[in-house]
Amino acid sequence: MSIITLDSVKYTYGNRYQSMEALQNVSCTFEQGKIYAIIGKSGSGKSTMLSLMAGLDLPQQGDVFFRGQSTRNLNLDQYRRDEVAMIYQNYRLFPLLTAVENVMYPMELHGVKPKEAKERAQDYIRSVDLGESEFNRFPSMLSGGEQQRIAIARALAMDTNLILADEPTGNLDSATARTIVELLADLAHTQNYCVVIVTHDLEIMDIVDVTYQMRDGVLLAK
Repeated sequence: MSIITLDSVKYTYGNRYQSMEALQNVSCTFEQGKIYAIIGKSGSGKSTMLSLMAGLDLPQQGDVFFRGQSTRNLNLDQYRRDEVAMIYQNYRLFPLLTAVENVMYPMELHGVKPKEAKERAQDYIRSVDLGESEFNRFPSMLSGGEQQRIAIARALAMDTNLILADEPTGNLDSATARTIVELLADLAHTQNYCVVIVTHDLEIMDIVDVTYQMRDGVLLAK
């Protein structure tokens, strides 16, 4: 089932002296139950594409459709809060919150009572192959791979079907990176998530279902 679609999307950065077409007539569709990779060099437009899908900005031409509705017609603050789960290269965990408290945070924002949020957070952490020994650790006490798993658990706690990951394996060794992508692929295939990864890591291409390549703002099937 299609969850997000880009239709003839254009986006240009610039000022009165110069401009750069970050996206040139990009059209593609992303479905639930699949994991996608968008690869390309720095400056190719892939992060711009992800930011438009996340509702951080609007296309200058064309449309991004979420479940058939243009993001131009959505409350973007609500869209980002309720419909999109982001995973970042630098994890973006709250340093003064424990692993469980980090995962509880989005649930509490949505009014889930603390006891229920804690129980669910523990279940989400177990689902990413971490155990009770990590529950009450602060991010500084966790390895990079463990922090990324907590970030994924927090994304799951947002209870949305769309996960966007911006270089999620960039700070990880190759073995841990592969494990993280395999985990994301499993979530897509078994729990019907749509997972979109922006990455430089070509070693994970055999794990994902669909690979797109960005080159000078143009999206190419690989």
